[in-house]
Amino acid sequence: MVDHRSYKRQGIDKIPSVHLGPAASQMEKRGIRTDKGEVNRQIAADNKLLKEIKARITRLYNWSKAEAEKPEGQQPSMMDLWEAQQQLKRPDTRTGKIRALQESAALFNFLNANGIQSMQQLHEKIAGMNTRYYDLRREIVKAERRIAVLTERGEMWAQYNEYKAIHKQLARMKPEKRELFEQRHSRELILYDAADRYLKELKASGEELSPKEWRREIDLLTAQKQVDSIDMKAMREELKAVERLRKAADQLARQERDKPRDRGPER
Repeated sequence: MVDHRSYKRQGIDKIPSVHLGPAASQMEKRGIRTDKGEVNRQIAADNKLLKEIKARITRLYNWSKAEAEKPEGQQPSMMDLWEAQQQLKRPDTRTGKIRALQESAALFNFLNANGIQSMQQLHEKIAGMNTRYYDLRREIVKAERRIAVLTERGEMWAQYNEYKAIHKQLARMKPEKRELFEQRHSRELILYDAADRYLKELKASGEELSPKEWRREIDLLTAQKQVDSIDMKAMREELKAVERLRKAADQLARQERDKPRDRGPER
């Protein structure tokens, strides 16, 4: 069943896209990039990143938890996993060898920097990353939603000023010429009325009409969101390193299963 409630009411931290409106939609269709279109493109990129990292961190959290709960003698050591991941792939090309060295170095740095020597410590680190993920996601979602609101305000302010002259012309028009003028400029007058109504409602709600402040806040939010996105992407690289450990653990488990069993002397 489709739930038509807003993402926020559903408790989902997915960032909703911005309604473009007829003017921006037509411009985007003609290949002209608009402020609202740019907001939606950034929202789509943010949602994709958040979804990807959430899926990765959930898989690794569940895996490390299951491994950490095994009896101590059945848990693979970090040294065993480190050695096993070195054997996962032996590239033949120079580029492949360089990439493999970089991946091994990234994994070593991750384990060393976090003092991870056991599966329990690895699980605790991933649990901490999970908490950090939700903190970052909350800030990114909050910033994008606020940017969307401020961008719409700025667009309505620009729309109001763009068509204000047409509205003034209509007000000065003689009664016998008004109908023809309204027909010729119906689109501009509709857009002016929509913007005028929006701004009046905004002012009535107690908000100040200050486009410079809106722009300043957008810039500050965008800068902070970029910092949070950099942190999120760094987390993604750490998760990729842990994924290589998981592949190594799977390989060790397969090797253990494939070992010939000593059935003892036949009778």
